[in-house]
Amino acid sequence: MADASGLSRSYVQRLIADGRLTVDGRPLRASAALEPGARLELDVPDAEPVDDLPEDIPLSVVYEDDDILIVDKPAGLVTHPAPGHRSGTLVNALLGRESAAGLGSIAGRRRPGIVHRLDRDTSGLLMVARNDAAQAHLQGLLKARRVRKTYLALVQGSVAAQLGRIEAPIGRDPRHRTRMAVVPDGRAATTGYRVRERLGGWTMLELDLVTGRTHQIRVHLASIGHPVAGDPLYGGGTSRRGPDGLSRLFLHSWRLELVDRAGERLIRAEAPLPDDLEGVLESLRSDVAGVLSVPHDVRVTS
Repeated sequence: MADASGLSRSYVQRLIADGRLTVDGRPLRASAALEPGARLELDVPDAEPVDDLPEDIPLSVVYEDDDILIVDKPAGLVTHPAPGHRSGTLVNALLGRESAAGLGSIAGRRRPGIVHRLDRDTSGLLMVARNDAAQAHLQGLLKARRVRKTYLALVQGSVAAQLGRIEAPIGRDPRHRTRMAVVPDGRAATTGYRVRERLGGWTMLELDLVTGRTHQIRVHLASIGHPVAGDPLYGGGTSRRGPDGLSRLFLHSWRLELVDRAGERLIRAEAPLPDDLEGVLESLRSDVAGVLSVPHDVRVTS
């Protein structure tokens, strides 16, 4: 039924539990046996009204078609409303651009079109579904790990291996309940990385987010002794402060790759580093170049 309707399995199960799947006008239980040729009807209700108000917040749209939007979220913008953030979120901005009728509804009325999220201080690419079928498709791709998500991060220290893979389970930190941590009974989590640039006491990485656990990249990198620059939660001392000029977390969702709903086309979107992060890199490059250069007036005598 989920495959035939284009809706998610969990959503269809809720509709069945509500008695909205019928055969010859009679509600059908999920476990009921059917006669060959039975005609099923699924009553899909209209999307619930969204309580949150549309707001005129500028959005940078990197890609769009009839099914999805890919937006470049700025740092500081919360993805969806939550206690303490009822307005000024990405959802409010989406409602201002699309209206609730132009967004998927199966994740709940507080998250129209939302299939994944970025932390408030993380910038970069985020997928948004424009209808229920697209939302189910994107959720399915994410569950099957068929969306390639690549991030850029500046981390403290010199990462020894040019490329590597971190496989460590993540769960709630038993000592600090507001944080996540690598814990034995956590959920499986995998992050791949490649060194992009070495900048003195810092390393620029490309990271493949294979799974999508809360704070995964930040927790994994801190666990191997290379916390993300500017991280107030998992960093400390030098890493928390970051290089000169850094005023927020140096983590950016750079590239997304996925197939469209018809399975015929590869969608690939990229968002360049924001100017504030690029400026930090330029300053580090200048510092490294200054250390490596030899003044012309230096003379060697025997």
